[in-house]
Amino acid sequence: MEQPTSSPNKNPSTDFASRVASHWTKERETKVTGGKHWLIKPSEAADLLRVLGLLNADASMPADAVRKFSQINHMLMLLKPILDDLKERHTTVRIVDAACGTSFLTLLLGWYFKDKLNSPCRIVGIDSNAKLITTSRDRAAKLGLQDFVRFSAGSIADIAWDDAFAALYPEDEIGRPHLLVSLHACDTASDQALAFGIQHKVDAMAVAPCCHAELAKKWKDLSGVDEHPFSPIFKTANLRREAAAHITDTMRLLLSRSRGYEVTATEFVPSAHTPKNRMLLCQRRGQYLLSAGVEYARLTESLAGQGILLADLVARGDKPVLDA
Repeated sequence: MEQPTSSPNKNPSTDFASRVASHWTKERETKVTGGKHWLIKPSEAADLLRVLGLLNADASMPADAVRKFSQINHMLMLLKPILDDLKERHTTVRIVDAACGTSFLTLLLGWYFKDKLNSPCRIVGIDSNAKLITTSRDRAAKLGLQDFVRFSAGSIADIAWDDAFAALYPEDEIGRPHLLVSLHACDTASDQALAFGIQHKVDAMAVAPCCHAELAKKWKDLSGVDEHPFSPIFKTANLRREAAAHITDTMRLLLSRSRGYEVTATEFVPSAHTPKNRMLLCQRRGQYLLSAGVEYARLTESLAGQGILLADLVARGDKPVLDA
């Protein structure tokens, strides 16, 4: 019986690259970018976008991925000045991504250093979900980022930096991390991430908190506060949650400033995309700022004496700052 003629073997990578070149005309790219000069373009970062699930096998971008594509560009543009500054000041930039989750940001940072800056970096992605860590390792391998991005399963609160770095990068000399990033670490995990960065005196931190249950729960459990000016907020669930979210981030801002960081609270993705879009950008300028510690103490006192976990974590190593 005559056998069917087999087609010649194709290199999947080359085949995909040809589809990208054919699909992403200047007109199509301008349409999806809105004409903005974004760092990540489908014609230049197709492999990255494919691994992140933002491009189809035929190189097209599904309609529901356009918003995410916009978000990651907005975020990378926000971080660009910090990344470029770290690259100029350090031979090899070391980064921690706390609660890295699906590793979108981790891989973006690795790609930026490798493909845009052509500069070495060592990124440690940390997450308590071992399954996500396995997926993240596979993604990094597909992008050829193994020398730039590696992952460890665990909690940022329990990670010993020197041990973790030595295990992931045994070929490197151990050094302190220069940047801490953390996107949507749930509740007090954001406090633990900030505390890690402060403890290791990282040059910069970019933290976008998620839910804020700790302070809201403390307010809910208060007793005998009928005469307190904020009693209506303490007793109303929706107002309590919303107020606690804003106050928690204000406290995080003050506590980080008290440890020598210049901190701004900014919108890291457009509010039309998600309501959880606040990022605390922190850059280390010194050791302490006593006035910020005083502001935190006064704010806590005005709210029935209820503070947040970050205060306890940072005070363990340096109590005098909050003794105002």
